[in-house]
Formats: sequence, structure tokens, C-alpha cells
Amino acid sequence: MRKTLIALMFAAALPTVAMAMPEGAGPMGDHMDGSRHGGQMHGMHGKGPYSQLDLSREQREQIRKIMGEQMHERQQLVDKYLEKLSPADQKALKDEMAAKHKKAEADVRALLKPDQQKQFDEIQKKKAERRAEWAEFKAWKAQQAQKAQ
Repeated sequence: MRKTLIALMFAAALPTVAMAMPEGAGPMGDHMDGSRHGGQMHGMHGKGPYSQLDLSREQREQIRKIMGEQMHERQQLVDKYLEKLSPADQKALKDEMAAKHKKAEADVRALLKPDQQKQFDEIQKKKAERRAEWAEFKAWKAQQAQKAQ
């Protein structure tokens, strides 16, 4: 009975949460409509994460190359550490992936003109805010699950 009640309350709250979600992007800055696959910026026709920056063709190609290399390096890291699932190895994987991601973002930012860099920084700030909100929600959700038990 208790679990059923919790499930009903959760189901009733879902439409409210869905309506509160910002349009277009999910909590990690990725599009929820499937327009992005594997971290790539397909198309760059108003759907990619840098579409607001008015990039030249050369910039788009260089960014696409950087992001492709980052995706490849990330996959290599995952494969490297998958066999070793100790907590220390998991932390090492996360740290190394974060460092590679930061480097790729810095490389992309370096390609941009000053006005594009300002926009890029604003986009990054908004993504960080969404991540923080998502982390807060997940913590709240875990807390609610513990209370229910």
C-alpha cells in the first residue's frame, strides 16, 4: 500500500516536473529530442550547443574535429577502466574524463572571437546551473526514497 501511494504521488508530480523543465535542453545541456548523438554536434543548424555563436564554416569544422577527438578519447578511457571497477579506479576515470572535457572546451573557446567567447561563457554558465539543479533534484529524490523505506 505504501509503495503504491508513493508511486501514485510520483506519477501525479511528473507532469508538473515536465512542464517546469526548460525547453530544448536536458539537465546536462543535452537535447532531449534526440538531436544529438554521442556528444557530437550534428548539423549545427540551430540544434547544436554552439548554434547561438554564429560560427564560421571553418570554426564549425574545427569544433566538430575537437568534439570527435574528445568523444574518441572518452571512449578509450571508459574501455581502459571498465575492467577495474574499484572505487579508486572509478574516481580516476571520472577525474580524467572531466580533465579531457575541460581541455576540449578550452580548445573550442580558443577558436572563438571575443564576442563569441562571451556568449560561450554564458552558455557554459547556464549548463552549470542546470547541472547543479539536477544534482539537487537527485539528492532530494534519494532523500525521499530513504524516508519512504
